[in-house]
Amino acid sequence: MFTGLIQQIGKLAAKEMNGDSLRIGIIINAQKWNPPLMEGESISVNGVCLTAAEITDKGFACDVLKETINCSNLGTKPIGTALNLERAIRAGEPLGGHLIAGHVEGLGTLIRRMNIGRDWKLDFFCDKALLCQMVSKGSITCDGASLTITSLEKTSFSVNIIPFTWANTNLHQLREGDTVNLETDLIGKYVFRWLEENQKAEEKPTRSITEDIFRKAGFMDET
Repeated sequence: MFTGLIQQIGKLAAKEMNGDSLRIGIIINAQKWNPPLMEGESISVNGVCLTAAEITDKGFACDVLKETINCSNLGTKPIGTALNLERAIRAGEPLGGHLIAGHVEGLGTLIRRMNIGRDWKLDFFCDKALLCQMVSKGSITCDGASLTITSLEKTSFSVNIIPFTWANTNLHQLREGDTVNLETDLIGKYVFRWLEENQKAEEKPTRSITEDIFRKAGFMDET
């Protein structure tokens, strides 16, 4: 599990296809991690949960499966690309962002970036299936960074980024037309799935969402 608080920005140093899978080499630009990164450890690379398969003098290497290549932007990134990195959270550590599995669900395409005072506003287009799992003021993961959805439209959503996040992630390098890896809120997607399946079981095509529905699903106390 991850929190979406980016710890370092690495650089894509190598790409090697082996059948349907891809091995990528990443250079760590900043200070070394303490404790050091270990082989077999989970690490978020641009929001994708990967395994550090090999530790090198300058960084580490990971294997990327075909499914991950299809769902994320890792396969299309050129050598030299900056990548957001976060180690898996350990028990007892502060949860500063939100719970993230590192399972990318699809891509968002940047359609507009605007400077608003000291902050930046980014508008992304994405698939309707992902938009249905988002709520205004809810959490969204963009290339591994935990962000808040500031507005939600029929075909797009927006996030506002403070100067610290802008300077300490790769988001400031995004240009219109670039893609980001998206993962919707972990808890929200399970609630959405339950409501979707529950509605299918109903004789009527739609019904109102009541407190009784949430109580029967275990989201509210029966007392």
